[in-house]
Amino acid sequence: MPIDPVETLRQLIQTPSVNPMGRPLTEPTHGESRLTELLQSLCERQGWPWLRQQVHPGRENLVAMVLGNPPPEGGGELLLWDVHQDTVPVEGMTIDPFGGEVRDGRVYGRGACDVKGSMAAMLAALSRVDEPSAVPSLQGREGERRPTIVIAFTANEECGFTGASALCDLWCATRQAGAEITGGTISPARLFPRPPVAAIVAEPTQFKIVIAHHGVVRWRCHTNGRAAHTSRPDTGVNAIYAMAQIVQAIERYHTGLCATAPERPLCGRPSVCVSTFHGGVGINTVPERATIEIDRRLGPEEQPGAAYDDLIRYVAANANVGRCRVEHDPPFMQSSGLSDKYNGPFAERVAKLVQESGRRGELVGVPFGTDAAALSAAGVPTIVVGPGSIAQAHTADEFIEIDELRFATEVFHRIASSSLTDSG
Repeated sequence: MPIDPVETLRQLIQTPSVNPMGRPLTEPTHGESRLTELLQSLCERQGWPWLRQQVHPGRENLVAMVLGNPPPEGGGELLLWDVHQDTVPVEGMTIDPFGGEVRDGRVYGRGACDVKGSMAAMLAALSRVDEPSAVPSLQGREGERRPTIVIAFTANEECGFTGASALCDLWCATRQAGAEITGGTISPARLFPRPPVAAIVAEPTQFKIVIAHHGVVRWRCHTNGRAAHTSRPDTGVNAIYAMAQIVQAIERYHTGLCATAPERPLCGRPSVCVSTFHGGVGINTVPERATIEIDRRLGPEEQPGAAYDDLIRYVAANANVGRCRVEHDPPFMQSSGLSDKYNGPFAERVAKLVQESGRRGELVGVPFGTDAAALSAAGVPTIVVGPGSIAQAHTADEFIEIDELRFATEVFHRIASSSLTDSG
């Protein structure tokens, strides 16, 4: 049964799936569970076998299969599509975040661009794989091989990429036994009789083909001093003063990265930023503790652990913290980058398809991170592509153009209807 991308997008937006960003699931709009249920029902109506995989308590991946020709067991291609369920929070939005309003040729709401628009287009495309394209220029030839598509609706992309990492458990032999399957109509072994030959991660790229992006490691640093009355500040140890020295050292470290770190043509140089600073309990108390959050962006081939250790060593050697004790928490988020070393042939084929559809389809790098890093690290050549612009993602009036949504449906339909790799 064909799925309409516009009406489906409205339904997806009207089903909140706000990432709690590391906090408990206390708000009714938090978490992916309501959206997971909706997506499961859509898959069941289409007759697609599915399974659910717990990533965090109450937060699951949903993974479904659309069989190709021939099936994987008969030598057919197995292509993975990844599209995340979660959205960023809605504070400060100037529109109804969950309204799904259609106005002026656009669909508005949280996730319209990032990435429920891609999700609706992918669902609509897969619902039509046995039908001819609505656009003659995108038609495939009758009887052509087409890949089996495994579409993964992943959890927790916006705060850790843990859904994509858990997804890899389903085909990695050494990790499959640890996958927490909570229900479904197909087993991991049937879903993935072998690893995917390639993967597409949906993000708003205006159908530019992202082949490289930065990684990230984030953590908290604390200074611990001694409280005292501010009438006698010298009897205390001021944690904010010590943290100020650390912040300045990190600023110098960033300047050094900009000057000396290897520059990748697609992504630029790595960076570091202190993004929050908290300290003190009252105006008349010498602060005993201060905390900052550090965001270190990694080059595509840097390792999060090495970058974390190097900055800690630099701070220890270059920040005069006096009598304060410094603590660095373990990272609460880390992901390697996406390298263009492994995805070139697949990227070129998708780029050609996009070019034939009327877009430039250029190969690019971006400074933000995606689920692609986890999939690539598991040995799957991965690209990032989708409708909409990153400029509309996470905004106060987030939207996607309906024309872009329909174009995406046709392009994803062509991808689902054509052999795009050499291994089929």
